[in-house]
Amino acid sequence: QVQLVESGGGLVQAGGSLRLSCAASGRTFSAYAMGWFRQAPGKERELVAAISRFGTLTYYTDSVKGRFAISRDNAKNTVTLQMNSLKPTDTAVYYCAADNSSPFYTPRQLYEYDYWGQGTQVTVSS
Repeated sequence: QVQLVESGGGLVQAGGSLRLSCAASGRTFSAYAMGWFRQAPGKERELVAAISRFGTLTYYTDSVKGRFAISRDNAKNTVTLQMNSLKPTDTAVYYCAADNSSPFYTPRQLYEYDYWGQGTQVTVSS
């Protein structure tokens, strides 16, 4: 079992920045690839970014490339999503998720992830 707790969400104006963090507890953190998903009202949950177990590989959905950065610290059991140049379309509940996967892999599909946090709201005003 892995427990995930997100923090760092809030209200920000367009063009601003937020830094989301996800703290993991339970099993060995480095055994898990990590992902950040988001879900806007009335929309499906989508993958925003993912990072492999030791941080060597990352993935970003096209809409956030160049604006968001995912990183992890296996010594501190945390994964972070730095979000810059935020847009109103980034408004959503953001979730972190963990997948017990092979070392050189960034899971892209929702069903691949085994554990989920409770989510944190990000609201970007225009």
